[in-house]
Amino acid sequence: MRLSALNASALMRGLQPGQGVAEARAMCPELDVVAADKLADQQLLEALADWVDRYTPLVGCDGPDGLFLDIVGCAHLFGGEGPMLADCLARLHYMGFAAQGAIAATPGLAWALARHSPNRISDVPDMDADLPGLPVSALRLEPEITAALCRVGLKKLGDLLTAPRAPLARRFGAVLMTQLDRITGRQEEPISPRRPVPELMSERRFAEPLTDIGSIEILIGRLAENLKELLTTRGAGLRQAELSLFRLDGVVRRIRVGTARPVRDPAHLQRLFAEKLANLHEEIDAGYGFELIRLSAIAFEPLDDTQTDFDHRQHDEGAFHTLADRLAARLGRDCVLLPVARDRHIPEHALAHVPHTEAAAYELAIQNSSPDPQTRTDPFLPASGASRPLRLFRYPEPVTAVAEVPEGPPVTFRWRNSRHRVVRAEGPERMAAEWWLDGEDAPSRDYYRVEDEAGRRYWLFRRGLYERETDTPHWFLHGLFA
Repeated sequence: MRLSALNASALMRGLQPGQGVAEARAMCPELDVVAADKLADQQLLEALADWVDRYTPLVGCDGPDGLFLDIVGCAHLFGGEGPMLADCLARLHYMGFAAQGAIAATPGLAWALARHSPNRISDVPDMDADLPGLPVSALRLEPEITAALCRVGLKKLGDLLTAPRAPLARRFGAVLMTQLDRITGRQEEPISPRRPVPELMSERRFAEPLTDIGSIEILIGRLAENLKELLTTRGAGLRQAELSLFRLDGVVRRIRVGTARPVRDPAHLQRLFAEKLANLHEEIDAGYGFELIRLSAIAFEPLDDTQTDFDHRQHDEGAFHTLADRLAARLGRDCVLLPVARDRHIPEHALAHVPHTEAAAYELAIQNSSPDPQTRTDPFLPASGASRPLRLFRYPEPVTAVAEVPEGPPVTFRWRNSRHRVVRAEGPERMAAEWWLDGEDAPSRDYYRVEDEAGRRYWLFRRGLYERETDTPHWFLHGLFA
């Protein structure tokens, strides 16, 4: 067992990461050791990454104990780089974290200063003065390479910057040159954000924490008004929006809603979030209050302006989509589904039920995958014009049927322990198997529309062609007509 992390008191006693626990206890008998939990540490780091999203949406995780923030274009919102860094570190201190930070022109230099010369701001003119005094461990190299550099007397970055590059690359590898170029800015080092960065967003900060859910709903409408102006400028409409609630103690709650078609009506967006908040009211714990609310446009699509009536209503399917959006926000996206045709002809596979907010994209994908979208027909409605039952079973149910001739319609059949005598029958409608999916030996189906003596109509099929595909065909009931 070895020490993996130490607090300030342990470091002052001379203990080091990687030291054996037995040796550490000999140096410090009152040492308190807690088992490391890497998963919990990672979850805590991700929670902190969500929290610092208040400063910039470009946040990336750096190993087990660090965060990268790209603050280009954001520092002026907090009074400059110095006040921004001070505010971040002060808030982390009040939340109980021992944090160090730095701001620099390159991610590599910021990483090095945060660990070896913290709480500093290094602009481009300051780099020549800040780099030489840093240790070689600031280059984020493997421990073996760092130890090898120290053995030959290259202990500071100044020693490396003045040394010839070719001998260094031959002896220590190209990774050393790469890290040197990154920390000096000769080579770009991108920051990979944890979350997709929204192109459009609007936020509101509060001098006093906000705890009233009703006030939050009103503010959503005002933020949606700001988004409407941005969307109108782009000629776009919202498809997905996300509400981020930043709590005073660092907890961040994110709520997302979607729409079936592009919209930019603030009232509609406010109603969607009101439905969502009403459904999640018991789960949303305001705690000491929210200090920041942000509304982001996660996805948007082109939306042309349309002419409305004097009462600002349109004669289209807008009312249906508005109702569906509100139901999805209240009940969940998987509770409001729309049937969408698939490019298959077997009845139980010809339709897919997808969330209404994704139905348009699903249909577009199916059309694009079809070899000839102009001639493609609905697979659930055959070109022969044959009718389909109002109720189609998800899986065909086996029945016992008797036919006068092997290839003829059924005369009687037993379904769910009830016997039915057929008085009328139409068919057969033959459907070949999907051999490219089920194999070349998959049996065909002969469908019949039958009516029993009580006037009830059924949709049955015989699986397998007699004496050509099987000697014992089986019967199934697949649906009920009105």
